[in-house]
Order: sequence, then structure tokens, then C-alpha cells
Amino acid sequence: MGRCVIVGGADIEDYDRLRTALHDTDYYIFCDSGLKHLEPLGVLPDLIVGDFDSHPVPHLPVETIRLPREKDDTDTMFAAREAQRRGFSEVLLLGAIGRRLDHSLGNVAILCWLAAQGMVGTIWDDYSELELVGQTGASVSDGYPYFSLLNLGGTAKGVTIRHAKYPLEDAEIPWDYPYGVSNEPLPGETAEITVREGKLLLVKVIRP
Repeated sequence: MGRCVIVGGADIEDYDRLRTALHDTDYYIFCDSGLKHLEPLGVLPDLIVGDFDSHPVPHLPVETIRLPREKDDTDTMFAAREAQRRGFSEVLLLGAIGRRLDHSLGNVAILCWLAAQGMVGTIWDDYSELELVGQTGASVSDGYPYFSLLNLGGTAKGVTIRHAKYPLEDAEIPWDYPYGVSNEPLPGETAEITVREGKLLLVKVIRP
């Protein structure tokens, strides 16, 4: 199947950049107050989910799942589960990183959940692009001024970074030491990252 785009309620400033990430074949799930991004993003929802504690209940001719306000899943987590149930293997989250640190960290955790389901997840915000990197590796072109690798749990082993200002070879990054913050691809090069054991959060910074 194609890709599922989940739109949350965190503020977005640079709609022009985020629109460059969208494809004509994407399936859109809007979560509660994420509906405020409907017109600026210029897309139509395929599904709306939420408990509507932060946005009026929409009256649109679109499939809508109304959730209870007291529940274990956040609206965004429910949307991720719904993407899995509907057969998507790739998810892009927008409006997922914002002023509420608790919600932002919760949405980063969704990337880990998606990976555990064998799905590919990414988050785009106004300043960065986030994804998990493991044995399959990842790359960062020199179009990104900085990138960081953060461990979300345990110890990542066999971390190798090449074609970057701060290279690593078969290193370890524990969860409690921000060893991989603020690296840079070498000019004219593409940084290559692999992790033999564990996963790291790769943050590609789009502007200083």
C-alpha cells in the first residue's frame, strides 16, 4: 500500500516545506486539533480520529472515529494503530513535535512502536526530520547542516558513522549519555550510519 500521513495538533510554521513531503497517493488521518492544519496543508482527510477535547467535532463527509476522552492511547497513537490495521507499512507524522514536551516525547515513542510492528515511521517538524536507524542504516546528505543520534533505551552497539565531521567505528552509545549530538556531514559527502545492535533516533536538522 501507499503511505499514511498522520496529522497531529502541534503548531506548524513552515507549511511550504512540509507540503514538499506529501505525495498524491498518501492516505491522511487527521487527529482532533490537527484539523486546524487542513486548509494550510491543502489536503483532504481520508479519516478523522479524536476525542475532540481541543477541536469542535467536525461535520465533514469523511469517516470519523470519535474516541472517549479517558483512554490509554493518545489520539495520535490510536491513529498509528489504525494505520497498521489498514495495512500501511509507512507512516509520516506531521504536527507531532511542539510546545508540549510530553506529547512530543510520546510521539517519538510512536516511532519505536511502529518499528516494533515492522513499519517505517518518520516525523517532520519545522526544524528537523526524525527517524529510527538500526541495522539497515541511514544516510544524511550535506544538505542538512547538522544531525544527531540519540539513544532511547539500553546501549546501542556497533555504531558506525562515516563521511561526517565526527566519525565513529564500532562504537557504543548508551541511553544516558548524549554522545551523538550535533554531528555534521562532510561538505560534498553523504554521511552513512549503521547500528549493529539496538536503534538510535536520527534527527536531521534542516536549519541551524
